Amino acid sequence: MRVVFVHGACVRDGSWWWHRAARLLQERGVASVSPALPSCGEAGVPPGAGGPGLTEDVAAVRQVLRDGDAPTIVVAHSYGGIVAAEAAAGVGSVRHLVLVSSYLPEIGQSLSEFGDGTPAPFLDVDPDTGTFGVRPELLVDTFLQDCDSDVQTQAPAHLTRQSVQVTGQPVGAAAWHHVPSTYLVCTQDKGTPARLQREFARRAGRVVELDAGHHPFLSQAAAVGDLLLSLQGTRR
Repeated sequence: MRVVFVHGACVRDGSWWWHRAARLLQERGVASVSPALPSCGEAGVPPGAGGPGLTEDVAAVRQVLRDGDAPTIVVAHSYGGIVAAEAAAGVGSVRHLVLVSSYLPEIGQSLSEFGDGTPAPFLDVDPDTGTFGVRPELLVDTFLQDCDSDVQTQAPAHLTRQSVQVTGQPVGAAAWHHVPSTYLVCTQDKGTPARLQREFARRAGRVVELDAGHHPFLSQAAAVGDLLLSLQGTRR
């Protein structure tokens, strides 16, 4: 088995965000990888108007999923659920989708349809550059309040601005229709409140709740690792 981690919006260096869960999996002989998302500037092209968007993110993740035939669990966080919905569709090696405080879009839905039409207060949107990002001064209190000081200190260096066009681009496929799925509700999440997560999770085949903030793979890596290891025998 292998695990493919798909990180959320406005961050870069996915391997850092997932490193605690990835280390625990490695100790149990499970390999993992976190693809770079072009819309976050991780492919050498700066994010912004006319730059990479959802299509490029989907292609990047899909390429990694097709690189090998080992049974694969796709773990998507927040915006990553939008990407994974299309990227994992029709890939035979994908055995399970795990959505962490994330979205399960239907075909034709976009990220913007999961909000109320106004930018979240913790986001800074710049129409001139066509980018958006997390307000650094709100990062810890909104997303990392249950993480230790090491994570809280290091995390700002792994933020980035992202192309705002990803919020309005619809997905062309919905892998959760055909692939078993588990939704991990993070009950202490201040970015995406639990009540909203539970609404999103209605489309998942199974729902698990964890008393954690937005990044449980950093604050409670063992719990996340155990969940993923429990899915090793998943069959389609």
